[in-house]
Amino acid sequence: MRVMVCGGAGFIGSHFIDYILNNYKEDFVLCYDKLTYAGKKENFSHNLSNKNFAFVQGDICNKQALLSAVEQFKIDTIVNFAAESHVDRSIVDSSDFLQTNIVGTATLLEVVKQKNLTRFHQVSTDEVYGDLEIESNLKFTESSPIAPSSAYSASKASADLLVLASRRTFNLPVTISRCGNNYGTRQHQEKFIPQMVLNAVNGNNLPVYGNGLNVRDWIHVYDHVLAIDLILRKGKVGEIYNVGANNTVNNITLAKRILSVLNLPEENICFVEDRKGHDRKYAVDYGKIQKELGFNPTKDFNKEFTACVLDYAKSFKS
Repeated sequence: MRVMVCGGAGFIGSHFIDYILNNYKEDFVLCYDKLTYAGKKENFSHNLSNKNFAFVQGDICNKQALLSAVEQFKIDTIVNFAAESHVDRSIVDSSDFLQTNIVGTATLLEVVKQKNLTRFHQVSTDEVYGDLEIESNLKFTESSPIAPSSAYSASKASADLLVLASRRTFNLPVTISRCGNNYGTRQHQEKFIPQMVLNAVNGNNLPVYGNGLNVRDWIHVYDHVLAIDLILRKGKVGEIYNVGANNTVNNITLAKRILSVLNLPEENICFVEDRKGHDRKYAVDYGKIQKELGFNPTKDFNKEFTACVLDYAKSFKS
């Protein structure tokens, strides 16, 4: 496989690159990234000496730059992690989300069609389904209706629909994965876990939206990229696969866990005005990918969460 990883300098994309290079010595990986605030060269710099790795700085909305990269490196597969992804930012200004997440995906699909590539995989989110009642025992399945609550999730849902339409109209070899909240190293400081740890080590209050009872479904980034690799190699084209790990935790409990790991008092938590349109609960049914592709999460949440918090604390103190 000669794969172009769009958004490969970001949190999840860089871990996917590591996974491919570590497990498939004959594969070639091109990291294609615009290097916005969320993409960092240090996330992939350890791979620069690898003969099976290359980096191109570029925008997924630039069709000519994409075509040039595909031709130069003889790419046959594209995995699209590139996205504006922070809900709070999308509430303030949605323009970058519409451009990158929708126009960018449409441009990538044009390249797939023009160059007759082997596979295009769209990395989506469980947020396209909207939310569940906090006390509900239901979980999102691949057949759950799309009901996005923010400009971010609406832009990702729009991208998913473009991908599915390309399958229907042009028979493109596409797949989609929809995953819960990721945790692990390299995550940007605006995200919940690193933000809370940063505030904690700096002696600041930990701001929690509303009453803190909103529930998220957490998965280690390694298990997410493992699932994507399975989809690429064994998944059926035209299909959507939910990815999860059965780790539903509300925000206040997670904030308290962070303070417990750092041996800090819970009094450091403060409640702030709730996010507009704040989704109440995410919970993902990943039975399809488990049954059809043999996916099972490998990381223990309690152990890995503690390691993640300590790693962030160490990096923020240094």
